[in-house]
Amino acid sequence: MQGAGGSEGGVGKFFIGLFMMCGGFYMLFNAVMVQSSFSLGYGMYGLQAFGSNVNVTSGMIMIPFIIGIAMIFYNVKSLLGWILAFGSLGALIFGVIASLHFNLRSMSLFELIVILILAFGGLALFLSSMRSHSKTYMT
Repeated sequence: MQGAGGSEGGVGKFFIGLFMMCGGFYMLFNAVMVQSSFSLGYGMYGLQAFGSNVNVTSGMIMIPFIIGIAMIFYNVKSLLGWILAFGSLGALIFGVIASLHFNLRSMSLFELIVILILAFGGLALFLSSMRSHSKTYMT
């Protein structure tokens, strides 16, 4: 009888490791708080222009997007319109992702140790159940 993944590792280790890993990573991701400082006045990119710093805000990114959409509706084959629309949309998505802040909520050291043991101990147990346990000796 074959074990997990066709190896000799064992189905019991596989499921115990899977449950430990899922529980640990769920608890870890549940403890992370995600905040965003994104708004239409948020400075997304800083540029050096004419000897001064210029912040490009997310509201300013919408201007080429609007122009690109108007150009596409006027002429669907307008390459510049498509470039403006998708370029500004890409910059807007990048700006939203770049403005995210991750914080770990307050917890006791015991809670953190339990989370890390469950997550990474389960991952190690899960992965070890997939490998072959036949012993090979070098002579």
